[in-house]
Amino acid sequence: MARPSPGKTEDLASLGDLTEEILLSELRSRYGEDKIYTYVGDILVAINPFKRLPIYDKPSMGKYRNCVKSLIPPHVFAIADSAYQQMNTTQKNQCVVISGESGAGKTETCKFMVTHLTELSHAKSLIEQRIIQINPLLEVFGNAQTVMNDNSSRFGKYIQMKFQKGQITGAKINEYLLEKNRVVVQNAGELNFHVFYCMMAGLEEDEKKEYKLERQPYKYITNGWEAMSQVEEMKRAQMEELQNAMDVVGFEANHQTNLFKSISAILHMGNVDFSEDDSEKASVKNKRELAIVAELFGIDGDQLADLLTVQESITRGEKIRRHLNREKAEVARDSLSKAIYDRLFRWIVNRTNALLAPSKDALAGESEIGILDIFGFEKFNSNSFEQLNINVANEQLQFFFNEHIFALELEEYRREGIDTADVKYKDNQPVLNFFLEKPLGLYSILDEQSNFPKATDDTFVTKLNQQFAKKVEFYLPAKGTRTDHFSIQHYAGQVKYQSVGFLEKNRDSLPGGTVGLMQSSTNDLVRRVFLATISRTGTLAMGEVDRKTKRGKTRKGGGGGKGARGGAGARPTVALQFKNSLVVLIEKMNAANPHFVRCIKPNHQKKPAIFTDDYVTSQLRYTGMLETTRIRREGFAVRIPFDEFVDRYKLLAADPGMVPTSANCKLICVKAGLQGFQVGKTKVFLKYFHIDILVEHLERVQKAAANIQKIVRGFIARKRFQKLLLAAEQQAKMITDFLKLISPPTQGLFDKQKQMTIEDEKRPKEIIPPEPREPTPPPREPTPPPPPPKSPTPPPSSDDSDSDDDFDDDFEPVDPNARFKKYGKAGRAASKRWFNETQTDAIKNDNGSIKEWFHGIISRRQSEQLLTDKPNGCFLIRVSETRFGYTLSFRVTGRCRHYMIDQTSSGKYIIVGEPKVHKSLEALVEYYRKSPVNEDGDLLTLPCGQAGGHTDYSDLLDDHANGEVSGSDNLPGMTFSLNTSTLLSKPAIRRVKDKGNPPVLPPRKK
Repeated sequence: MARPSPGKTEDLASLGDLTEEILLSELRSRYGEDKIYTYVGDILVAINPFKRLPIYDKPSMGKYRNCVKSLIPPHVFAIADSAYQQMNTTQKNQCVVISGESGAGKTETCKFMVTHLTELSHAKSLIEQRIIQINPLLEVFGNAQTVMNDNSSRFGKYIQMKFQKGQITGAKINEYLLEKNRVVVQNAGELNFHVFYCMMAGLEEDEKKEYKLERQPYKYITNGWEAMSQVEEMKRAQMEELQNAMDVVGFEANHQTNLFKSISAILHMGNVDFSEDDSEKASVKNKRELAIVAELFGIDGDQLADLLTVQESITRGEKIRRHLNREKAEVARDSLSKAIYDRLFRWIVNRTNALLAPSKDALAGESEIGILDIFGFEKFNSNSFEQLNINVANEQLQFFFNEHIFALELEEYRREGIDTADVKYKDNQPVLNFFLEKPLGLYSILDEQSNFPKATDDTFVTKLNQQFAKKVEFYLPAKGTRTDHFSIQHYAGQVKYQSVGFLEKNRDSLPGGTVGLMQSSTNDLVRRVFLATISRTGTLAMGEVDRKTKRGKTRKGGGGGKGARGGAGARPTVALQFKNSLVVLIEKMNAANPHFVRCIKPNHQKKPAIFTDDYVTSQLRYTGMLETTRIRREGFAVRIPFDEFVDRYKLLAADPGMVPTSANCKLICVKAGLQGFQVGKTKVFLKYFHIDILVEHLERVQKAAANIQKIVRGFIARKRFQKLLLAAEQQAKMITDFLKLISPPTQGLFDKQKQMTIEDEKRPKEIIPPEPREPTPPPREPTPPPPPPKSPTPPPSSDDSDSDDDFDDDFEPVDPNARFKKYGKAGRAASKRWFNETQTDAIKNDNGSIKEWFHGIISRRQSEQLLTDKPNGCFLIRVSETRFGYTLSFRVTGRCRHYMIDQTSSGKYIIVGEPKVHKSLEALVEYYRKSPVNEDGDLLTLPCGQAGGHTDYSDLLDDHANGEVSGSDNLPGMTFSLNTSTLLSKPAIRRVKDKGNPPVLPPRKK
């Protein structure tokens, strides 16, 4: 069979000839045609185009809903659809592993994956919009520009999207290893986290003044503001996107204010300089900067200065104060800045989890799809502790990939007696053991050295050399006696690590007294993040703080709970936290069915239309893509137990009672026309494309069954109708015959009664005796109520417990509707209370009159009657009766459309299902006058005022609210003065033609 033209093969596993050159040629040709996605069996290869492509719009999403992958072009949406369909079909959790170098496009791929999964969930709700906003929110605080990537993730995340019966119910984010050292210093050509530049470019001037933010030199902006000049507009837009995301997710206004205050304080913290006297005692040189930091953090300035320049210790019950020199004071300052930013970032993740947590009702029968987007493999000119951890994480992911694609698959073939080619692959298990083994792995040695007060980075490297030099082939010590660096041969290449700072970064210690000082902060956010516990995986556990805050009490001195370094003891080292988090991550992924997306970076220049052969080839080699293609072509990607296979596909054999045996499984495969399958001892082994064939056959059978059911049900319904019709005819005949039978005697009785009535009327009234009345019974004594049943004595409350052992989760779920509970169950009365307490100013003009588009609690039908015969785009906003919010109703061709409007926790407004948040209802209206409300391009045009001089909101507004109706449909050019302190059951307005004499409402009836 002739090989197709280069670039025409969508699945590389279908190629007859398979070499490295052919793989590269296919990818290069497809990339040149903007076909950035290619399959290797069921694995997706994605090459970063470094430009926007028109393949992610709504029509594209529609093509990849319940799709057959072999019939449409490769796409990340197809992987999302496959995971979603498998979750619904098998009721098993799924996970999508997105891997590749830094700059290969992993974060964008993750965004597309999340967006399409929410689209597949069908329902348009605020929870979906919140989940979509996860990535824009976390990117600003956790991503930065590096020499390899302009939007590099400086942390890892695993997003668990929760579903119930196919509907999305919530999500949870697991974050890993934020590169907090970037807060205080950046390498040449790199920038700090995006948020610092976004705040400078995008905040309003009054906000900058509030946060003491000025465009001055900051030491923590190592390479200056000049680098931002080329992207200032982008950063301004990114800041707007961030604020919008925080509003949509549900961050309250005070949380946002305190967060930005703290970020600004960190910037100023870097400018706190120290002087040193002759005895090498450091003191704060610039008191103004210190005062700004203290004000923004809400702490005492003198105590902060003491914290940074004095070290306190207790020896034999005696407190000893030792002054730090300038260098150590700067280290203390930077440690504090990194710790605060790290806790703020973890709080953002924690708060997002609390806001996105599924309701308790949604936990039953819950399934999930996890998406892993973690930092790519890195190799810089200078590599430190952060790069080591990042590359170890990538080693773990490569091992996970190898294990599922090669090791477990080949082992199962042998166990089940399946014949297939033995594919060789590079196993990186020894490298992982070198890092993670106890007690002689690199991380164990690092922790051991970190716990020795006199140990240094040099002694750490010396220990590594003694343990591994000339014993482990992938550990390469420095030449001679140098101890300032060492090298590791990773799966993706050799990396040299500078050892400077390894021990200090691993210890992650804080100046003594930090926790206590921060817990005294008047900035509620700063105080709370230092009351929280640091978990064994390094996450911030806010659950207990939130629970105790709700009960009106918080615990002093917790500061990270058990083992908080700088607080109450010593918390785990960074290395130990990282190892624990890797274990937990792999456990979650092993419990799910994996899908893989391999992202490839085509060039170092980060520019479109450039495909560097050598660079791409190196990525194909170290990811084992050639071996992966071979095993996907020759192996069996799908392996299903007999009972599950028969239960799922027995319809194809037209035998609903089929027993799950080897022969029956083979029979189903033959009837489906499958070729190349094998049946093992307990499982059916299928090629990756066999599933599409089976699904196609199953859909055909199900459609045929549905047609048969339709015909049979129609036949049964017609027969039943004929029987009912015959019975009705017989019953009608019986009634007619009966009436004919009783008609003569009945007529006689009627005539006789009529005659008697005439005679009675002629008789005098006195002769007719009055009807006797029964005597009224005396009132009965009220029955006393029964005594209340004795209730069992309630168990003692645990609210007063201060134990640290009751942390069952790292966050306390937040009910987004909790703020409405005080108004009672949703209904007309509750909506009135909500509106009067919170919304009266939202519907007024500056002069106090009522917005022309505003209507009260009216029904959908009433709003459509008001909009009848109105031009397209005519609209109104009405108060909802069944929920605490509004509904936008507007006219389009031939019909009306209705969209729910919700108010966010920060007091802003959003159309449910849309991403944009608006400061006010008027701002929402103005936005959709210029921007389409929906995909059909509908715009809002004219407001629909009140009809016939009648106001449908007079019974809605409270006594304190007075306004003026601004406009009327039937009386153009006239205004009505509405004194809403008079609430009428049937409002009436006396019209007056003279504009100087507005109509007067009659007084309220007492």
